[in-house]
Amino acid sequence: MGETVYSSTYQPDPASARDVLAFVLTPVEAFAHDAEELEAVSELLGSAKAEAVRRWFSLRDEAVRN
Repeated sequence: MGETVYSSTYQPDPASARDVLAFVLTPVEAFAHDAEELEAVSELLGSAKAEAVRRWFSLRDEAVRN
């Protein structure tokens, strides 16, 4: 099982442009500090940020259709 790099009880709203944008614009340094952590967290955040944007677009498109 993998090591938990970061944990938070905060759950951003994937339908909120503000929440998604805040997450996407948050620098990696907010989640990690040393070089080894920065590299690992950067990889994880890159895919997580891309997924957050995909979900937001999907929810926005669904809301427009309804």
